[in-house]
Formats: sequence, structure tokens, C-alpha cells
Amino acid sequence: MSKVSVVVSVYSKDRLQCVLECLDSLRRQSEKPFEIIVVLDPNPDLIGFYKSILNCDVRIVVSDGFGLSNARNAGVKNAKGDIVAFIDDDAVADKEWLKNLLKGYKDLSVVGVGGYIKPLWERGRPKWFPEELDWIVGCSYKGLPECTTFVRNPIGCNMSFRKEIFEVVGYFQSDVGRYGKKLLSGEEPEFSLRIFRRLPDVKILYNPSAIVYHKVTEDRLSLRYLFVRSFNEGVSKAIIFDFSGFASVLSTESIYLHYLFRVALPLRLKRLYSFEYFSQLLVFLFALGGVFLGFVSQKFLR
Repeated sequence: MSKVSVVVSVYSKDRLQCVLECLDSLRRQSEKPFEIIVVLDPNPDLIGFYKSILNCDVRIVVSDGFGLSNARNAGVKNAKGDIVAFIDDDAVADKEWLKNLLKGYKDLSVVGVGGYIKPLWERGRPKWFPEELDWIVGCSYKGLPECTTFVRNPIGCNMSFRKEIFEVVGYFQSDVGRYGKKLLSGEEPEFSLRIFRRLPDVKILYNPSAIVYHKVTEDRLSLRYLFVRSFNEGVSKAIIFDFSGFASVLSTESIYLHYLFRVALPLRLKRLYSFEYFSQLLVFLFALGGVFLGFVSQKFLR
């Protein structure tokens, strides 16, 4: 039986309630985690705050540096389980989350397993926000596979890897991951591509039955956030492309774009008489424009 270390990265006191709800969901797992690790940024005030609040069943680790990649790396280095699972501090796990993640590891060629991330809207999903753009708010999006399949990389809010893989290929690269308000999202694909380059016969699995619920606050629904997140997504894709120099590394993005232009956008164009679909079409164009500008700025204008 695999032992799972669950890593939760925490950088703010303001998210205390979210952190407590996340930890409670981990305690209620049908497949109990071997350990729960909360990784804190190296901020004395933050460290003192959480040490005074968190229960003794949670192991606190202090990161060597700031940023999500550094925090995840600290969690991996301190993990005692043979599987390391990651969940965001503003997410809660379905009761069967770990059980369903672990199913994938019965195949010894599988080195990583990710799952589905459902949005928990603070005030309900806005009608103008398309499901195909849920990646903007850190969730799984319409257009992803609907059944268990092999993928290039999992999404960071709901992913796991065999701990031994880090000893073989190294850790998450901190300069392509999220840092405070720097909304890059390149650490998971970069790490996964490094795995495949070093170990071409291994697999990463996506299991949509392994579910976490990610909270989406109102501040993530502004046009400014939408553009900044989209722009940084484009920057991240350019970084991934530079990692290899081959367009094939963006195969996931190619499949997604094919889905948008074949299904999602034509659907909205056919229903322009509806304000809901008309506004969604505008949001699509706004977001895709942001991604394009981010990609071009990173690739050609830096």
C-alpha cells in the first residue's frame, strides 16, 4: 500500500479559513494520507501565526524561498511518503480524492496522476464566463478529456507524483512558477516535460474521478485579472516552447485551440442574439488576445 504525503502551500494569513477547510477535507479522506505537510513562506510572522493555530496532526515546514515552486519543493524534500500529492490552500478535496488518485499507480509505468478541479464560485458562475476558460481561475475547463487518459501534465491544484521521480529529474523550476501576483503557470508542464525527456517510457495519468473543489473569489472575475492571467498564460506557453524548441511540446494547447475553433466559438456565433453567448464570445476574444500578446512578448520582444 502506497503512503501519501499531501503538501499544502500557504503564503498568507488572510486565507486561514480556507486553509482550515482544506485540512479538514484531507482528514476526512476515505484513504487516509500518511501525513499532511503545510509549507509556509519564510516569513516569521506567518510562521508564528500558523504554528499557534494548526493541530499537531499537521507537519509544518518552512520553505527555503518565496513562491509556489519553492514551497512545493520544500514539501517534496520533507515528505516521508512514496507518493507526494499537492492541493492548493484554497481548495477542498472530495472524500474519495486520494483513493482515486492512487488507483493510477497500480500501473508501474505511471509516475504522476492528476485529477479534476471543480470551481466553487463565491457568488455563482457569472453567465458571461465560459466553462472553456475555467483555467483562468485555476480549474479544469471544458475541452479537457472526460475519461481517464494519459496527459502531458496535471494541473497543480490537483496533482501527485511518485517521490522517487524527483530524485531522478530534479524539482520544480522556480522561475517559471507562480510567485505572489506573478501569475505564471509553467512549472507543471516544464517538470512533466523534463520527466518525459529523461524517462520517455513513463506515463502521467489524468483521472477525472479524483476531484478537488477550488474556491473562486470575486476578485478573479475582473477584466483586469482576466487579462493579466491570460497574458501570463501566453508567457508560460512561450517558456515551455523554449524549453524544447519543438512545437510538439504544445500539443495540449493545440488540441484545446482546435476544440475552441471547432466547437466553442461556433456555438457562440450561432447564438449571437443571446446576450449570454454574445458576452461569452467577447470574453473568449479578450482572453485569447491576452494569451497571444503574452506569447509574443516573451518569444520576440524580451
